[in-house]
Amino acid sequence: MSGQHDHVREGVPQAPYGVENNYLSLLGMRALDTLPLLRRVEDGFDFVALENLQRALGLPMESVADLANISPRTLSRRREQGRLMPDESDRLVRLSRLFSQTLDLFDGDADAARRWFTSGARALGGESPLAFARTETGAREVEHLIGRLEHGVFS
Repeated sequence: MSGQHDHVREGVPQAPYGVENNYLSLLGMRALDTLPLLRRVEDGFDFVALENLQRALGLPMESVADLANISPRTLSRRREQGRLMPDESDRLVRLSRLFSQTLDLFDGDADAARRWFTSGARALGGESPLAFARTETGAREVEHLIGRLEHGVFS
């Protein structure tokens, strides 16, 4: 493939092949080099990025906002303002990165990825990968679990 067009896997947009941060497509963004991405995070994403991730995850908005540590009251304010704060944007990047890795684990099967992402995992003490991803430390554990599963080490 040429790598110049966006691709879709099971209704989830994907960035051009060969781009390492294709998880940004889950937020409705084109792949970016690291420096422009950092600037976008520092500026705060448009609220639509949260809406795009919510659709990709197939969860209620309140659940996705909670996972990004955005209270219902703050969610309402952000919706009105149309913009997220830098720390909220950074947490969205974390969630989208993990879900993209989960999609890859399930060869693009979005339904299977969503089921695994939201179901309890023995390797995570019975918690779902999504619940673990509330913190950076937990997100790293989920990444390690995905890596083990990709290499056939069933935990």
